[in-house]
Amino acid sequence: MPAPPLDTCATDTQAARLGRTLRLFGLTALLCLLVAAVLTLIPPTAGSFWRNLWFSQWIGLWAAVAVTLLRRLPGLQRLPRRAATALRLAVALPLGYVLGYACAYALLGEPVRVVGLRDYQVAAIVATVLSGGFVTYLAWLRQRLADEAAARLLAQKLAVEAELRMLRAQLEPHMLFNTLANLRSLVDEEPAQARHMIDLLITYLRAALAGSRTDTSTLQAEFAQLAAYLEIMALRLGTRLRYRLELPAALQQARVPPMLLQPLVENALKHGVEPKVGGAELVVSARRDDDGGLLLEVADTGLGLAPGHETEPEAGGYGLAHVRSRLRALYGEGASLQLAPRQPCGTRARVRIPA
Repeated sequence: MPAPPLDTCATDTQAARLGRTLRLFGLTALLCLLVAAVLTLIPPTAGSFWRNLWFSQWIGLWAAVAVTLLRRLPGLQRLPRRAATALRLAVALPLGYVLGYACAYALLGEPVRVVGLRDYQVAAIVATVLSGGFVTYLAWLRQRLADEAAARLLAQKLAVEAELRMLRAQLEPHMLFNTLANLRSLVDEEPAQARHMIDLLITYLRAALAGSRTDTSTLQAEFAQLAAYLEIMALRLGTRLRYRLELPAALQQARVPPMLLQPLVENALKHGVEPKVGGAELVVSARRDDDGGLLLEVADTGLGLAPGHETEPEAGGYGLAHVRSRLRALYGEGASLQLAPRQPCGTRARVRIPA
């Protein structure tokens, strides 16, 4: 898929920062509520719950503000994550305690009493440190889980691309050997057609080699490769194969994974067109759906799905399973591959790639 515009990336970053800040303040408010409840039950304090809540919320608010501001310091951003977290905690908690008590006393109209620690203030400090440490631990745990999820996603993508290379290694020699066998029979009998097939084979192999060296391709390149492949198959099958490629000009530069449609076309030829007496038609098309997503279809008028597979979502062999796994790894649950019967006969494979 094309890289998003720079302003979109900036908006996403700002939204992510805002989300982290709101989660920090919300979690801090909940922990301060817990701290107030605990302080109310401690014998040395045993103060009013609402008074304890008032002070704890102000301390938590200023501590959260301090953490938020410290996150933006370039010097801290260059430190290792654990060291930066410990330093933010060491600065934010005392600062939050002092400023929180000062604001709470000032708004109550009482003299500010922060220096000269008493038992209830010691308990408040301990509760503040513990709650701050708990917030920090939760933030660290959440970040660690996010990093592990990202690592799993990357590993899945790498595994899928490794499977793609293996699939190419299986498909291309098979297709190449069959084409060379046909060329051998055409060289003496129909040399002009043999030269045409060689040109098509060169086009197909050049496109396949280019696709193996990149993570994405354009629909224009994919359809050019499919055109060469289907023309080769049409020379082999003769009048038994009729095909059409329908690619609107507006979608020619749309980015897709390389060789995404090749297994679907091969599946349609192998299971739909070739076994059918009299042959069939195969249509490959692309269009946008109502949500701006990309819809790619490989439809044929061949034998159709085997009995019992009409409503089976995982119908198809290794090639189709590989397409599904690639879509899931690259686009998540927003992408899909659906296999359905086509009326009055044949099969339709539909790929949806989200916008």
